[in-house]
Amino acid sequence: MARILPESSRLGQSAKMDNKMLTRTFLIFGLLTLACAANAQSGNTHNELLDLFADWREFESPPLLDGAPDYTVATFARRQDDYLALRERLEAFDIDEWPVPEQVDWHLVRAEMNGYDFNLRVLQPWARDPAFYKTVWTYRSDVPAHEGPIHHALVELWTYEFPLSQPEAERLTRELAVIPPLMAQAKQNLTGNARDLWIAGIRDIRRQSTDLETLRSNLGEEAGEALASAIAASIAATDELAEWLEAESATKTGPSGIGKENYTWYQQNVHLVPLTWEDEVRLLERELARAWSSLKLEEQRNRNLPPMVAASNPEEYDALADDAVKRIMKFLRDKDIVTVADYMEPALRVRMGSFIPEEQRHFFWIAAHYDPAPLYTHFWHWFELARMDTEPHPSPVRQGALLYNIFDSRNEGTATGVEEMFMHAGLYDDKPRSRELVWIMLAQRAARGLGSLYAHANQMSMEEAGRIHIEWTPRGWMKTEPDLVLFEQHLYLRQPGYGTAYVTGKFLLEQTLADYGKLVEDRGEAFELREFFDRLNAIDSIPISLARWELTGLEDMVPGEAN
Repeated sequence: MARILPESSRLGQSAKMDNKMLTRTFLIFGLLTLACAANAQSGNTHNELLDLFADWREFESPPLLDGAPDYTVATFARRQDDYLALRERLEAFDIDEWPVPEQVDWHLVRAEMNGYDFNLRVLQPWARDPAFYKTVWTYRSDVPAHEGPIHHALVELWTYEFPLSQPEAERLTRELAVIPPLMAQAKQNLTGNARDLWIAGIRDIRRQSTDLETLRSNLGEEAGEALASAIAASIAATDELAEWLEAESATKTGPSGIGKENYTWYQQNVHLVPLTWEDEVRLLERELARAWSSLKLEEQRNRNLPPMVAASNPEEYDALADDAVKRIMKFLRDKDIVTVADYMEPALRVRMGSFIPEEQRHFFWIAAHYDPAPLYTHFWHWFELARMDTEPHPSPVRQGALLYNIFDSRNEGTATGVEEMFMHAGLYDDKPRSRELVWIMLAQRAARGLGSLYAHANQMSMEEAGRIHIEWTPRGWMKTEPDLVLFEQHLYLRQPGYGTAYVTGKFLLEQTLADYGKLVEDRGEAFELREFFDRLNAIDSIPISLARWELTGLEDMVPGEAN
């Protein structure tokens, strides 16, 4: 039985309880205040993440040594504590209650930091990869940044208009000044033993000298004394590095691949592709078989149709190219594939190409001289770059190119994916032979990516990987392409995951389309492909695993903790 206290005792007890509750309330309030202060200090808002992002990007660009970016061992060691401090700030964020797009931004910053860490621990392009020091680029890449590891002081000749104005001549003179000290630094930094990377990289450095000689010849007397001197010094320094690389090449005997475990870690934690090395082998083998079998079925279906005839002169090619552009743009509009922006057709027309004599055509232009449309659908790239130039994403994290080629599954995967998607949606209903070209291009991409996987596992040399690339491309269209094979396999060895990104990204895009379509159907709504691509475009050039999260709410492909 409960003891009944006198009224006075109950009042006294109540007062004591009120005091305890008051004390407890103050204690809880104090703890909450401290917690809020701690959260504010550690960073708990998207704006604070953007502050961290700005600090990170400033840190990621290295200090200068003799006017060139400093990639020396001592400097990396000296800066490690600063990197760890940035990493600690990032991990202190509590993002669980943030809107999904803001959480995605956090994952992007984290992926970039993982990329820096991986480069420092494993890839070390400044020590293993002579092509890392290539500085002069004559063309814009069709993805947000140049493919592969690049340094921080490139000379982008394609950004100049010739003849040069005086301010532009001065700018070019300043930019070229980085080459002599960087080439000298390369000879100190390149201590690696990756034979394939070393040998193939010599070509890139010699190409730089050739490009500079072409620049000097084209400028002639218009260069001016300062610019002419800068070009001459750059050529001399480049040639000296190439000669040194040649002399050292005989001592290079080691593997160039990073190994299966490192490859898997990189894909999952940097490029945010939720696959292992083994997963990718199975996927690319499947896509290679599917492309070949589908090609043979197309050939069977088309066996009574006239064969395709390649353009044999500039007039024929120009007519084919113009027709292909018109067909694609009409298809995108009339079939409600995507909202067509004003910048899209001009961006495509700039990349139409021109007639190439038969004996000089490499793989993609062999196909284009039959029908440019399959290749032009892959030029979705240029739509995306035009969008990034004219309609930048509101978040600073996504406004430019993600570092370390983190964009590859999105940009290469989408460009490859739409080749087949548009075919299925009816682009070639009136040109059935063109469907054969789609399957041929997919087979080539699967074959070259498969070879790159074995090269990274150090189960094949770069040359052996190239043989898969050549032998499994239909119709022998790669058998006369030693330069293209070398370029592609070298790039994929330099940049893990890039060779497979065309197919892995395509797979992830198809998975995303499937998930998105099912969610729409489950809601009893009509599926609209235009809405899918418009939303994908608005999310911008980020890994498809994260884009899928924004599109569908499904986060099962989002990476967990790095380990």
